[in-house]
This record gives sequence, C-alpha cells and structure tokens, in this order.
Amino acid sequence: MSGDEIKDTVKAKYGQAATRVLGGQGGGCGCDPVSSNLYAAAETAALPEGAVLASLGCGNPTALAELHEGDIVLDLGSGGGIDVLLSARRVGATGKAYGLDMTEEMLALARENQRKAGVTNVEFLKGEIEHIPLPDGSVDVIISNCVINLSVDKRRVMHEAFRVLKPGGRFAVSDVVVRGDIPDAVRRSMELWVGCVAGALEEQEYKRLLAEAGFVDVGIEPTRIYEEVGGRIMGAFVRARKPV
Repeated sequence: MSGDEIKDTVKAKYGQAATRVLGGQGGGCGCDPVSSNLYAAAETAALPEGAVLASLGCGNPTALAELHEGDIVLDLGSGGGIDVLLSARRVGATGKAYGLDMTEEMLALARENQRKAGVTNVEFLKGEIEHIPLPDGSVDVIISNCVINLSVDKRRVMHEAFRVLKPGGRFAVSDVVVRGDIPDAVRRSMELWVGCVAGALEEQEYKRLLAEAGFVDVGIEPTRIYEEVGGRIMGAFVRARKPV
C-alpha cells in the first residue's frame, strides 16, 4: 500500500477508537496485549477515565523520561492525551506539555480530557509527526508512545524531532522494536501495521536513523518481550540526546 493509504488507515482506526471512548466505550486497539497494564493505578487515579481508556501505547514514557520542573515536553501522536496530562503534572506550572496528533477525533477527546482534568499547562496541536508545527529548538524533551512505528517516513520523524529539540534536549520514547527479521507477510498486513507491529523498525536500523539525524547517546532498552511473536518483537524505551 502507498504511504497515503497507510496513513488514512491508521487515522481511521484511531479515529474510531476515540469515537468509542467519547461514546463511553473502551478504546480497543490491535495493539493488545501490547497496550495492557502500562500505568500504575496511582498515576492514573487523578486522570479522566477517557484518557485511560484511550491509551493505546506500548510503554510509559513519562515514567522513564525523567522529566523535570520547568521542562517543555512534546508528545508525538498524543492520542487521548494520557502521556501529555501525566507530563504536565511532572513539569509543573513553569513547564508545558504539547500533544501532537493528526486525528480530529483524538484531538477532541484529548481536549475534553484536559478540560475534565483542569490542566492549564497543556496545548494540543493538529499535525503530523513528520511535519511538527513548532519552531526549531523549542522543546526540552520529546516523548511518544507506540506511534513512530506507525509512520511511513521514520527518517523524517527523527529529523523533525532533532530540529525542534533544544541543544541538549532529549528524545525519550516508547516504541515497538524488532530484533532480527520478521516475515514479509507480516510487514504487508495492514491490520498488523495499525496494531503497531508491521511498521516497527529493526533495532539497529532505529539506532542508525537516530544517529543519521544527529542524535548521540542512542540506546534501546527492552521493556517487554512479546513471546506471542517468537520474542523478536519488543516494547522498548528508546533514548537519545541532541548535542549541546
């Protein structure tokens, strides 16, 4: 399928998930069991139910990113807003959390969750992670949760992330990563792509693309190994830094 067809399919799938949550149902996603039990109850207790139900990630980047008071954070593919709202709490009143999403329904859900949570240091932006609508050098930390693997132009995503980070800024994302080869039939499957598997980068390729974009101190740390697919696919925390 073409890049546009993949993008449209992803947008439709996640739009349907947001609509289900707005209608009082669970989000549902092809990512299960990838997206189950990622957040501690203490973290989500103060969040609107819609933010938790719409969480379709593969990790908990806010817990791993070591956010500090006053940081400006950008979540690529922010969905229902759970990681943005958690980040906003961590960076405090002197910081800010941006969420970027291309799906209207998810943005509507995220803004409703922000309203219910009463959080003011948050802004949700409409756009694509390949074309981030923020100026050069404007954020301290980039997070993302099982979204970069859905992009058909991951090289562009890495370069855009590098562009908007301040010198010394950090890339700290949860993503699905492949160790070794996975069959072509899996790569071709749209359902698996939307379910976070078919589009996943191989571990060394991920590191190479980050280094090509200019990042240093690149590391990939497995957080979950999925034995259902022979242990070759994992949820991982990917970290890197923009040089000062």
